[in-house]
Amino acid sequence: MPGRDTFSSYHPMVNFLYFALVLVFSMFFLHPVSLIFSLACAACYNRYLNGPKALRFQLLYLLPMAVLAAVINPAFNHQGVTMLAYLPSGNPLTLESILYGAAAGAMLATVILWFSCYTAVMTSDKFVYLFGRAIPSLSLVLSMTLRFVPRFKAQLHTVAEAQRCVGRDVSGGSVLRRVRNAVTILSIMVTWALENAIETADSMKSRGYGLPGRTAFSIYRFTERDRQALAWLCFCGVYVCAGWATGGFAWRYYPAVKGAPWTPFTVSFQLVYLALCLTPVFLDLREDRRWKRREAGQDRTCSQA
Repeated sequence: MPGRDTFSSYHPMVNFLYFALVLVFSMFFLHPVSLIFSLACAACYNRYLNGPKALRFQLLYLLPMAVLAAVINPAFNHQGVTMLAYLPSGNPLTLESILYGAAAGAMLATVILWFSCYTAVMTSDKFVYLFGRAIPSLSLVLSMTLRFVPRFKAQLHTVAEAQRCVGRDVSGGSVLRRVRNAVTILSIMVTWALENAIETADSMKSRGYGLPGRTAFSIYRFTERDRQALAWLCFCGVYVCAGWATGGFAWRYYPAVKGAPWTPFTVSFQLVYLALCLTPVFLDLREDRRWKRREAGQDRTCSQA
C-alpha cells in the first residue's frame, strides 16, 4: 500500500547490512559526487519514512548545521593554495578550506539522516534477533535502552500535563516556583523509572530469562526475496569496496583540490554507489506502483460489474 515502507519488511540481516554499508561509505567518502548521491538518497528515504516533518527537520536543523560547518572551518583552518582574501586576524581565507568545510557539513548531515532512517527501520526486536545469541547481554541492554527512551518521554509529558492541571506548571511563576515544580516532576519520574525497572526484572525472571536451554520466539523468516536483496547488497558492497581500494573514490582538499580522474571504471563505481543508496527508495516506489495498478484493476472490475 502506498506510504508504507517496503524495505522495513525485509529480513533484519538485509536491513542491517544496508545501513552498515551506507553509513560506513558516507563517513569515509569525501568525493563531492558521492556526498551528493548519499545526501540526496538519505533525504529522500527519510522523507518517505517520516513524512513531511522530515523535510522540516532537514531545513530547520541540518541545513543551518551544514552551512555553519562551511563557515566555521575557514576561520580556523587556513590550509590551501588558493587564497581568496585575508581575514581581519591576518590569516588567509582559502578556497580549499571552504570546500572542505562544506564537505564536512554535508557528510555530518548525511550521517544524521541515515541514522534517522536506521532508527525507523531497525527496531529493537530486529537488533535482538540479530545479536541476541552473539552478545545477549549487550543486545538486551541496547534494546531496553532504545525502548525506554520513548516511554520515558511519553511518561514525562503525561506527568507534566497532570502537574500543570493542579497548578504546578514549570513554564509560569517565579524562578523558585518553577524550579520547585521541576524538582517535583523529576522526583515522580525517578520513582516511575525505578518501579518500571523492578517490574521488568520480575517479568524477565518469571519468563525464565537466563535459564539454560531457553528458546526465543522469532517472526522473521529468510525468504527468496531476502536472498535476492542480500545478493544485491553484497554485490554493491564488494564493487564499491573494490573502487575504494583502487582509488576510484579518492578526493583530497589540501593543499589543492584533486580527485580520481573520470574514467569508465570510476563512473561505474559512482553509479553502483548511487544504486546502493537508492535501493530502499526503489523498492518502495515499485511497491507503490503495484498497489496503484492493483487498485486501478479493482476499480475497473467494479465498474464493469
